[in-house]
Amino acid sequence: MTTYAVETRSLTKRYGARTVVDGLDLRLPTGVVAGFIGPNGSGKSTTLRMLLGLVRPTSGEGTVLGEPVTHPERYLSRVGALIEAPAFYPGLSGEANLRVLAALAGNDPKRVGQVLDRVGLGKRGSDAYKRYSLGMKQRLGIAAALLGEPELLMLDEPTNGLDPAGIREMRDLMRALAGEGMTVFVSSHLLGELEQVCDHLVVIEAGHEVYQGPTAQLLDGSDELVLAPEHTDDLTVLAGLLRSRGLDPATRQGRLHLPASVDGADAAELNRAAADAGVTLTELHVVRASLEAQYGTLMTSGACS
Repeated sequence: MTTYAVETRSLTKRYGARTVVDGLDLRLPTGVVAGFIGPNGSGKSTTLRMLLGLVRPTSGEGTVLGEPVTHPERYLSRVGALIEAPAFYPGLSGEANLRVLAALAGNDPKRVGQVLDRVGLGKRGSDAYKRYSLGMKQRLGIAAALLGEPELLMLDEPTNGLDPAGIREMRDLMRALAGEGMTVFVSSHLLGELEQVCDHLVVIEAGHEVYQGPTAQLLDGSDELVLAPEHTDDLTVLAGLLRSRGLDPATRQGRLHLPASVDGADAAELNRAAADAGVTLTELHVVRASLEAQYGTLMTSGACS
């Protein structure tokens, strides 16, 4: 039986006549890295704020770590979050900043050194915060979120402004935390990064759910076999050849596209058949499905899970 770190039913938030989150049903399994995807203004940040008790839902209900969202005081001690740019004292060191936060939250001060090491700042903890790079500041923010040994970590655009190395480090950190049993819920517009790290996805548009489920399920069956003849006049011949074998190709930009369900032997047979028909192929390869392409399809179709 699946247990959920977050579960909501018809969660809704309105500001006057404007509905920001509209009847959202979340089911976030424990122990996953879950990506939260949607265009700007789709309701991602508002949803995270409702789950953290920073914004009160207009209607609907939900639970976080088994406790109702109407009583965030019952679960917030088990949740870590980085929702906005972290606020720290510029003149204090990273370590001193964390000690202040630990004292305010009643966390064990021994956790400071542990979380600094965990986010890769163990050797820079004595440096003044104002001297930190943007990536280091983001990591210190996550270190602060980890002080209470949370079961659930919520991150809103944690890779904003990071260089490729910083993005890779953030991705590795999220994967490692989930490997230790933590549930990570992360919103980001970097779809390629989410594809690499997330095993579960929630996609919303205008406050509505568009897709929810495993990343692999969204990408499954979307690989394509692409064939292109040397001469565009041979497209018709090649398409007829494929149809004679029970295949139904789509033509796009001078290429034929098929679901990539054929194996290597079948592809080789198609290549030979094309050659026998006098058609020289300049392309015969598989294009792997990407989250970016599937996301575009979801936004265009408006399909719901």
